[in-house]
Amino acid sequence: MFAFILDKLSTWFETAERSRREAYLASSSDIVQLEQRIRSLETNGYSR
Repeated sequence: MFAFILDKLSTWFETAERSRREAYLASSSDIVQLEQRIRSLETNGYSR
């Protein structure tokens, strides 16, 4: 039961983080800014 709850919480947090990153990238004003943001996430990690 405890493992099930941890799995569900983990999935929920991963989904929330993915949505946050997608919104951050989608708010780019042009392709140059989008590429910079992608590079920044790849370089600095996805915990921004």
